[in-house]
Amino acid sequence: MMEKTLNEGLNALGLSLPQERQETLCAFARAMVKQNEVMNLTAITEDAQVSKLHLLDSLTVLCCADLKGKTLIDVGCGAGFPGVPLAIACPEANITLLDSLGKRVKWLEQILPQLGIHAECVTARAEEAVASRRESYDFATSRAVARLNILLELTAPYVKVGGAVLAMKGAAAKEELNECAGAIKKLGLQLEEVREFPVDGASHAVIILRKIAPTPKQYPRRYAKIKQLPL
Repeated sequence: MMEKTLNEGLNALGLSLPQERQETLCAFARAMVKQNEVMNLTAITEDAQVSKLHLLDSLTVLCCADLKGKTLIDVGCGAGFPGVPLAIACPEANITLLDSLGKRVKWLEQILPQLGIHAECVTARAEEAVASRRESYDFATSRAVARLNILLELTAPYVKVGGAVLAMKGAAAKEELNECAGAIKKLGLQLEEVREFPVDGASHAVIILRKIAPTPKQYPRRYAKIKQLPL
């Protein structure tokens, strides 16, 4: 069921992946569901739902950006979404998976080589890891981490001028975007496009924000301050 749902979903998105990569996507998803028995990784475990809400949702990023030969950081990657599916689907990209929870990152470090998946895994808080990675990436993406006005301060500092933040959001995407005019300007970003995708009957979106100027060095602030006083 997972393979069939994935293949149908790829066709609906206009994406074409070799069979081997589709098999690796499903192998990773099944490994994640199995690990979920002993570690809290996901509330979604049924094959078709995993395919739609984890794999296909992650791959919508490929409809918004050409990752070949590019660098991308997944900020707050959790169980590896969207970063791992992107690494599988586009092995020509250099993917960094960043999460503050060591147990998750350790599991990713173990499972990815077993499946032949190449990605850098980093255990650190987003606002701290940026010290050595500021404006080092072509793209930063994130899914299910925080509201957009908080998320942008955590992701924009990683992106080179000319690159983009690819923020993955649900049905409230436009509402969250309306809160962000100040943050977008202060962080050196410019709204380029909002791409909407129907995922399992619900609207999911990728908000594309182009980096047009360096992010001032005072950002990101400590997370408590970001949360207390969003830009």
